Amino acid sequence: MTMPSHTAPTPTPAAAVPARPAVDWPGSLKDAATAAFVALLLTVPLVGLRTVDRPTGLTIEARPEEVVASILLVFLGRLGLGLIRQGLALPVLVLALGAAAVGLALPMPTQVLRLVLVAGGGIIALRAAITLTTGRSKLSQAERDRRMDRVAAKVQHATRYIAPVAIAFAVALPLTPLADRQILDIGILLLTYIMLGWGLNIVVGLAGLLDLGYVAFYAVGAYSYALLAHYFGLSFWVCLPLAGVLAACSGVLLGFPVLRLRGDYFAIVTLGFGEIIRIILVNWYQFTGGPNGISGIPRPSFFGIADFTRTPPEGMAAFHELFGLEFSPLHRIVFLYYLILALALVVNVFTLRVRKLPLGRAWEALREDEIASASLGINRTNMKLAAFAIAAMFGGFAGSFFATRQGFISPESFTFIESAIILAIVVLGGMGSQIGVVVATLLVIGLPEAFRELADYRMLAFGMGMVVIMLWRPRGLLAHRDPTILLHGGKKPPPSQTVNAGAAR
Repeated sequence: MTMPSHTAPTPTPAAAVPARPAVDWPGSLKDAATAAFVALLLTVPLVGLRTVDRPTGLTIEARPEEVVASILLVFLGRLGLGLIRQGLALPVLVLALGAAAVGLALPMPTQVLRLVLVAGGGIIALRAAITLTTGRSKLSQAERDRRMDRVAAKVQHATRYIAPVAIAFAVALPLTPLADRQILDIGILLLTYIMLGWGLNIVVGLAGLLDLGYVAFYAVGAYSYALLAHYFGLSFWVCLPLAGVLAACSGVLLGFPVLRLRGDYFAIVTLGFGEIIRIILVNWYQFTGGPNGISGIPRPSFFGIADFTRTPPEGMAAFHELFGLEFSPLHRIVFLYYLILALALVVNVFTLRVRKLPLGRAWEALREDEIASASLGINRTNMKLAAFAIAAMFGGFAGSFFATRQGFISPESFTFIESAIILAIVVLGGMGSQIGVVVATLLVIGLPEAFRELADYRMLAFGMGMVVIMLWRPRGLLAHRDPTILLHGGKKPPPSQTVNAGAAR
């Protein structure tokens, strides 16, 4: 009998074992070098050359070290992205975190190099971490939108808990030991732009009208208070509602003849209206002071009861004596902080409330489809006029506060760039999203204030950020909102069920 032979198992062919693809170093280096060359062409005129006003005249100052640093960082960043796509996410993550740590810990020759090193390392590290978590180096636009919609839905549902905490923090901030003059000034600036963003969100986010001249209503409110106080001696508390009414009237005057226009034509007309207001302020010298502006604008009193000066006018008490406090110039700043906080909260509460009313639902219907809305009997002209008037009124309130806060206004404070910044806040945060306006204001206004020494690069970073957002998330960071009318027995559906509705918009 033949015994069975014990043969060794046949080894698995090498081709059957999955292997990591080889890294294409020549291709990665070529791609990174191409990106560095493009960065060279951009950074030489934008970063490497700077005009300086000297006693001998206007000269050009070269900054080659910043150009070299920018090109090197672009090269390394592009190389890191290429290696992530080729399966080396973990080494890139470690190196990127190390670069960010070096930028934070070690002294740098310029603050620009520190910021780019920290921000660039953080972005590359985040990209590598996402790749390690998801197992994919690149997501499609549709999948990216679905993921961001889920995040936006969760944030939207979490606002019921975040909002009270944020409001409590804002109220308690001036009472903390950390609240110095600089912190309060930054807080006032942020709240002013939040209020303007919430006002413009009514026109752009709810009614779907692209307004490029919102700064005109801001200017009308500021000059209304300044001129009424200058020529008639009216107090801030009398001028505040008047400024809102006059700004609302200007909104109606603008809206009535142009609301039949759509799209780009409407945006161009609103842009022209903003420039018309600015040119009138510059040329009407006898009334507005022209380019010299208006100075000596009265400061607000404590509701007409007390004044914040050490020696108040006759017939009015001193604030510090009224409350038994030691005199401090910070009292007026704290009062202005609480004033703009109250105005911003009023705008927010009104917007949240009007969304649930027939007026707010009509705005949203017009935003989605004007023809269908008209077929349902909605008066498009009246609804749009209401949106313009209400948004302009809030802009007028903010302008009145700006005038009393600064004590001086001029046409240079109300240029087109202000309208662009306010519109960017609304678009970046997500049109129609209240919490998105807050987040975008912190990014667009708060970050430049935190890096004052990088003011020369503010507009460059602003433009790059907007381009990135338009490519990565065109509808804004938190472009999601629960449906106004619910068909679930009055209960809100979970975020997973509302994501598709938000993505469809």
